[in-house]
Amino acid sequence: MKGNKAMTRKASVPFDFSIRDELLKNPENAAVYLEECLVDGNMELFQEALQNVAKAQGGMTALAKETDLAREALYRSLSKKGKPQMETITKVLSALGMRISIVPETTAHA
Repeated sequence: MKGNKAMTRKASVPFDFSIRDELLKNPENAAVYLEECLVDGNMELFQEALQNVAKAQGGMTALAKETDLAREALYRSLSKKGKPQMETITKVLSALGMRISIVPETTAHA
């Protein structure tokens, strides 16, 4: 701070989740979002993100029908405490028009 001038801050604005949902309806945006949530290996974050994408792209009931999985099981699997099997994740991703891709990890010390 210079002199006695107090710093002025802009008032914070609450996050509008409808904007997130609108963005996640787009498959490319959803794919980038999911990939970024998975980059550090935090499965809880990825599962929550996958649930967010599912809700934005038609909801859990529609996803349950598309995957032939029970809606309640999907909610459990994709919750922070869930431990989904790879088969469940691949079914969910497929129903959302996505798939898992394995790529070499780049190193910062190259």
